[in-house]
Amino acid sequence: QVQLVESGGGSVQAGGSLRLSCAASDYTRRPYCMGWFRQAPGKERERVAAIYSTDGRSYYADSVKGRFTISQDNANNTLYLLMNSLKPEDSAIYYCALDPSFNTMLAGCSGEYEYWGQGTQVTVSS
Repeated sequence: QVQLVESGGGSVQAGGSLRLSCAASDYTRRPYCMGWFRQAPGKERERVAAIYSTDGRSYYADSVKGRFTISQDNANNTLYLLMNSLKPEDSAIYYCALDPSFNTMLAGCSGEYEYWGQGTQVTVSS
């Protein structure tokens, strides 16, 4: 059973930056997709960014393109999300997730993810 532990959330003013990290313990299967999702109060969870483990192919929500960058350190099983030019509407709980299914990879790392972290709060003030 893989464990995902996020860190790096916090409070920042609009225009600022944060970097989220997600450590995946004891996971050696390849390939897989990893992603960052977020959920704000009263809103549905949305996929912010995702990455394919084998070649680093990445996918972004339109709302964060050009501002957020997803990356991975395969040697240390760690996923990152660098968030620049943050806006108040980026405020949410951010979750890290991992899925090894072939269907998810075929769909561009989109779909139902199997493993989830506990989430980390990001608050952006105006």
